[in-house]
Parts: sequence; structure tokens; C-alpha cells
Amino acid sequence: MQSLTKRRMSPDELDALLRASTGTGCRLEGELADGWFNTAYRVVLDDGRPAVVKLAPPADAAVLRYELGIMATEAMVYRRLASLPGGSVPTPALLHAGEEFLVVSLLDGTGWDKAADRLTPATEAALRHDLGAITARLHTLAPEDGRFGYPAAASALSADDWPTAFTAMVDALLDDAERWRSPLGEPPAGIRALVAAGEDALAEVAEPRLVHFDLWPGNIFVEPGTGRTPARITGLIDHERAFWGDPAAELVSLAFGGDTGPDSDLVAGYTEAGGVLDFTPSFQHRLALYRLYLGLLLVVECGPRGYGPDHLAFCRRTLADAVTALRSPG
Repeated sequence: MQSLTKRRMSPDELDALLRASTGTGCRLEGELADGWFNTAYRVVLDDGRPAVVKLAPPADAAVLRYELGIMATEAMVYRRLASLPGGSVPTPALLHAGEEFLVVSLLDGTGWDKAADRLTPATEAALRHDLGAITARLHTLAPEDGRFGYPAAASALSADDWPTAFTAMVDALLDDAERWRSPLGEPPAGIRALVAAGEDALAEVAEPRLVHFDLWPGNIFVEPGTGRTPARITGLIDHERAFWGDPAAELVSLAFGGDTGPDSDLVAGYTEAGGVLDFTPSFQHRLALYRLYLGLLLVVECGPRGYGPDHLAFCRRTLADAVTALRSPG
């Protein structure tokens, strides 16, 4: 995916960056072009290990407020996941981390979006069940300081309670929308009113948990399996957009891969692994607010990233549908 936030380096520049920062150089094998924000390169390190290097946008690149410091957020998530019992949440291993880059191990398998045509319905169902269990284990992680919102101090988007944090997250996107003259199709005051109307529902979230918020199929790696070996999830990637908040918000991106309703395979796996998703009216109201947040984010990010009209049209439909759903509950 082409984006104005991507930073390119020559093989010599990438080798020099790693060598100066970590003492280990690399041989560039190629760019992984599927990313939407950072640049990712497949490399072989000097010690022979295959790896992926993720580069943060250039220092002068325009980013949204919530994106300030998210490279450090991703490093933090990798470290916290590594503290869980082995294999609880499969993900690449963090090998090196700097202010402008991460080096992670190479996963087996491929993105679920690319493997989908090789999966039978029964295999898809089993994988969705496994994904639910993995997500429940991800949601056992809590912030050390007990605060809600984005972890990076640079964004200044955290608070002691969820309604305050979530409102600040929405307000930051609306400020970014004004800066980029984003075609929201809805006055900012109308969006703020919808969020304010959900304050009581948001206040029911008493404990912050780690929410990936980008678990669409491209960020879930799988091995399709063979006649002798079952399909399996090999890892979750791209944790930089994670925040501390309501586990219900995870269902928004997970819905891009399939059913996330109360009778779904994913929710069955989630609850069997100890997670709780109660699907009360308040829960459903919060879920609608998180769909609104994602729609808003998708539209606003089109500005600094320079996405084309077709993608912008999709994003605007996503936001419009979320607004309509909140105004016409049930």
C-alpha cells in the first residue's frame, strides 16, 4: 500500500542504521508492501536470522495525534506479550527496538487475507475459535499505571477513567479532521453529541485492558495446514495502534474477518478461554461508539497518508454507517 508516511531506505542505509544502533547489520531481501503506515523490510541479520525491520515515518511526516509515539507502543506490547505463558498469544519476537525502528522475528505462514481461499469453512470456524481464545488471553494484560487510553506519553491521550479517555481520543481525531479538512459528512458537534450520549455506557468499563484494535485478517498470520497437519494461527502483528480500554472494542476490527456476534465461533473461543463479552444493551451501545471511532479514524487518516478517492469513499461509507447505527439503535 502506498502512503505518504512511509520512509524508504537503501540497503546500505538500512544496514548502517541497524549496525550503528544494535551492533548488528543486515542484508536487505525486499520490502513487505502490505503495510499502511510504517515501512517494513524483510532482512537477514548478520548472524543469519531472518527478520523484519519496521521503520517509523520520517521525522517531518504529518501524523495524527494518536500516532505520536506508537513505535514505542508496539515495542511495549511485544515485551508485555512475551511475559505471558509461552504461546498464549503468538506473535513475532522483539529482537531490537530503537526510536525509529523495530526488528522482529519472521513469522511462519502468511496473512489470513491471503490464505483465505485455501481454508475450508470448517477450518475457518476452528481458526476463528482459536482466535477468540488468543484474543481473550491478550485482554488479560493491564496497564501498570491503571490509566485508560493510548500508552505513548507523546499523544497525551490517557485518563483515569474510560469515558474521559475515549472522549479525548475522539476529540483528537476531530481536531485532526479540522486540520486536514476531512470530509466527515457529519458536523463535529454531531459526533461529539453521539459520544456524550454514550457516557453512562462507557462508564461501565471499570478496568483497562490491552486492545489491539487492528485485528483485521491481514494482521493475523496463519498456516493453512495440510492433510496431516491442522491449520493454525502463527501470530498477530502490527500492535502499534493498541490502547488500554474496553475489550469490546476489539470486536470492531475482528468483524472484518467474520462473525463476532454472541453465537459466533470467535466469541465461543473467547468465553471458553475465560473472557467475558456480555452483549447487554450498554455493551452494544459501546460497540457502536467504537465503530464510530474507527470510521472517524479511517476518514481522517486519508489526509496525511494521501490515499486515493476509492479508499476515501469506502472510509466515508464506514463512518456514515456508524453514525446512522448510533442514531437508529436496534
